[in-house]
Amino acid sequence: MDDRTEIKEFLASRRARITPEQAGLPAYGGNRRVKGLRREEVALLAGVSVDYYVRLERGNLSGASDGVLHGVARALQLDDAEREHLFELARRATGPAPATRRRSPTKPPPPALQHMLDAISDAPAWIRNDRHDVLATNRLARALYAPILADPRRPANTARFIYLDPAARDFFTDWDKAADDVAAMLRAEAGRNPHDRNLTDLIGELSTRSEVFRKRWADHNVRHHRAGVKRLHHPAVGDLELHFEAMTLTSDPALTLLIYTAAPDTPSADNLRLLATWAATQDHPTPTHPHKEQHP
Repeated sequence: MDDRTEIKEFLASRRARITPEQAGLPAYGGNRRVKGLRREEVALLAGVSVDYYVRLERGNLSGASDGVLHGVARALQLDDAEREHLFELARRATGPAPATRRRSPTKPPPPALQHMLDAISDAPAWIRNDRHDVLATNRLARALYAPILADPRRPANTARFIYLDPAARDFFTDWDKAADDVAAMLRAEAGRNPHDRNLTDLIGELSTRSEVFRKRWADHNVRHHRAGVKRLHHPAVGDLELHFEAMTLTSDPALTLLIYTAAPDTPSADNLRLLATWAATQDHPTPTHPHKEQHP
């Protein structure tokens, strides 16, 4: 998708979700021909002329000042991830991308990072890149993510697992949320790093093979995923409700460290200890289900 179309569809999709009532505007009678706010209403809320906002929504963010972008973000009630995405799109529209852009690593991280993971013995810990490739794990993470790592392709990829492997719907108790989250995170990364060939290849693969992904991709949602709860059903130990923290590594901002923990004195804590026992017997976890590829 070209930049102008990306801008147009992102702004139009954000406008469509806000009603006049939500924006604090009077909803005059009669049938509204648009879903959500009208362009003139967004222009009023953003403090710009109607003609100027129409120009923006037609995909021309070139030269838009930070003040204008903040006004549009405020009018459209953008959250932090959406606001960051809007500014990324504006930067791309203002001039050519830098000659050197951050590219997500595809190889295992340096040994020191693996040693750090291995030192974390009571919690699943792993490192991924911005495409959601699983690049390094500790023993407990290898056990936890055994269904994902059953894919013989390396690096294993959680987005590919969620959308293309039928086992994902059993593994992720909140599969719809997991699918929403990963599509929104990939969309945000595409805004930050649109020339990453491996990223565009992954998005192309998912778009080609999964109608469900295509629909979510068309929603233009973007999202941060820094902390929260994962609800999983592990084939060896059953249900797990795990709290996670995602931390960008200072040594390489393209890498994210994730650590999962269970609340003390809960069934999930018991099952996590059981998983640790199971992991001790699994030097190389074997697939717990036949790997199949889904062709929507």
